[in-house]
Amino acid sequence: MNNRDDFAPEVRKFHEIFEYRDGDLYRKRGQFAGKAGTIHHTGYMQVKVNKKNYRAHRIIFAMHHGYLPEYIDHIDGNKLNNRIENLRESTNQTNQYNVGLVKRNKSGVKNVVWDRTKWKVYMRINTKMTHLGAFDDLELAELVAVEARNKFHGEFVNHG
Repeated sequence: MNNRDDFAPEVRKFHEIFEYRDGDLYRKRGQFAGKAGTIHHTGYMQVKVNKKNYRAHRIIFAMHHGYLPEYIDHIDGNKLNNRIENLRESTNQTNQYNVGLVKRNKSGVKNVVWDRTKWKVYMRINTKMTHLGAFDDLELAELVAVEARNKFHGEFVNHG
């Protein structure tokens, strides 16, 4: 993680410029006073500070905790829910655990794919892609995937 002291001046600047209310940032003064931010094409709310773009959830986290971690996870997976109780520090790996079912998934079950004759369960465990078994039955493959996610993803588990 980043050295927390490196961000002290930046965090003070955020407090000077913004007020936090119920998951939103509000500019305190100037011609742009009021609710701040626009939705970026990635789906995150962003704001500009001194000609630099920031994701709003990063500013909110910094204002509450006094530092900017490398990764911040939205607990409920909603990129626009920037309430402080929905934000937590994470690593790249744990942040990926909290990703829901991706659009290109054809099985309808996270971590389960059809491979010619069987339903196969794959999961990234400690950065390594791991094959957890091949099953005739989709429901059994789903059960194996759910149990593995519960075991290996801990508080960051997301079943899709």
